[in-house]
Amino acid sequence: MRYCFDNDLHIHSCLSLCSGDSLQTPDTILKYALDNGLKTICLTDHYWDETVPGASDWYAVQNYGHIAQSLPLPQTDGVRFLFGCETELREDMTLGISPVRYDSFDFIIIPTTHLHMNGFTCRGDEVAAERARLWIKRFDSVLDMPLPFHKVGIAHLTCELMYPGHYLETLGCLTEDDYAPLFHKAAERGAGIELNFPVSTLNDENRELILRPYRVAKEQGCKFYFGSDAHHPQELEAEKQNAETIIDLLALEEKDKFCLT
Repeated sequence: MRYCFDNDLHIHSCLSLCSGDSLQTPDTILKYALDNGLKTICLTDHYWDETVPGASDWYAVQNYGHIAQSLPLPQTDGVRFLFGCETELREDMTLGISPVRYDSFDFIIIPTTHLHMNGFTCRGDEVAAERARLWIKRFDSVLDMPLPFHKVGIAHLTCELMYPGHYLETLGCLTEDDYAPLFHKAAERGAGIELNFPVSTLNDENRELILRPYRVAKEQGCKFYFGSDAHHPQELEAEKQNAETIIDLLALEEKDKFCLT
């Protein structure tokens, strides 16, 4: 049975500092779910636990008290509106969430490709080949952590933030032999793999470069969820069409779906 696009587990509100859009509210997000027939959505504002040392100035203010201002989330029949977060992984592999906070969230997103935060997630002067090695090291490091993987998602593994302006060059340095053991481990752990890339902006060659890791992930038995990573209402509008195209390109079936219980 073909994968049904009925989930978006990576959405920001105006509480994320990189949004700040007064129109991007929980009510707006819930309407998006209703308009598109989604059954499960999750609010995942940026978050760094105040008990974990080493936050950047940008992250320090985005603590639990800050992002919990959205609670309680609006609810309606037919839609599960969950409360999650997008935390961060420092250059030294410190994760910005404490184990005592795991139960505070329905879903925890971990981005391993946020390599645009110079001096925080990376040095900033790494070239493509070194960033490819960081892609492997950071992903592997997260998979070795004692996390509640049944509610952990690995975010946007092919996003341009891994090397702004040169991210495709970085992905070109990675091979199927690099991908396979990592995705095998992710499948064993039970972590969700996020599908998040703009199909319509890619030519055929670049599209295949982006699809390659997800094809390997599927072969290794990984489960997938969709994440619009929307920060503004207009970004929500294109998600359904983008998701449906990705489903067809990867020939995803319902058995490939990551489900939060």
